[in-house]
Amino acid sequence: MAKILAFANQKGGVGKTTTCVNLCAALTQKGLRVLLVDCDPQGNATSGMGVKKNRSPNIYDMLIHDVPSERCVVTTSFGDVIPSGRDFAAATVELISRPGRERILYTALQRLYTEYDYIFLDCPPSLELITVNALAAADSVLIPMQCEYYALEGITDLIASIRLCSSRLNKRLKIEGILLTMYDGRANLTLQVENELRRYMPDKVYQTVIPRSVRLSEAPSHGLPGVVYDKNNKGSRAYLALADEFLSRR
Repeated sequence: MAKILAFANQKGGVGKTTTCVNLCAALTQKGLRVLLVDCDPQGNATSGMGVKKNRSPNIYDMLIHDVPSERCVVTTSFGDVIPSGRDFAAATVELISRPGRERILYTALQRLYTEYDYIFLDCPPSLELITVNALAAADSVLIPMQCEYYALEGITDLIASIRLCSSRLNKRLKIEGILLTMYDGRANLTLQVENELRRYMPDKVYQTVIPRSVRLSEAPSHGLPGVVYDKNNKGSRAYLALADEFLSRR
């Protein structure tokens, strides 16, 4: 039975999709069966896994037209993908009138639970209906965040939203972990934010941190996860270390 993780942060540009793609690829390299479900209309996780955006059937067809989930899966050497695209931007409006609208993703994915070890849900950078669907479907939430003051403020709101979802929609939902991204150990603010997080949530913050890396930023333009594009750069080495730490917490 698959363990389902939502990769979420209400703030954009924090390395959420980069983390989702690279952890998926790193675990696949270890022989695990991983499915990445791109729940963001921007489709960055789709292209980051080397899959063409807007191909059909995709997550829009799965949720709106009830296309069976297994028909939407695209197989790559880095892990399987249910792709997204620009048509998915209208999904929130179209789902509003549907009965059980918060659990449509949960229901759609049930057919795949026995096919994978992990299912990763890459959420949009906002707490909208699609993100609520991801939280309702997930067992836990992995939160990538930058070491900045506004990010520290935002994570408080996100944790409150997770707890609210847990109490009303999904009793099993918990915080998987908090990952520090775009890490610069030379900056005092970085160290201050890290110390605050480790002080208040010592069991949730990963020991692994992800540094800024040009090579990680280049990888999506080649349709490759960073850990495949250049496995020896510091960012890729950090994601490979994260995969080990992630599995050690199981």
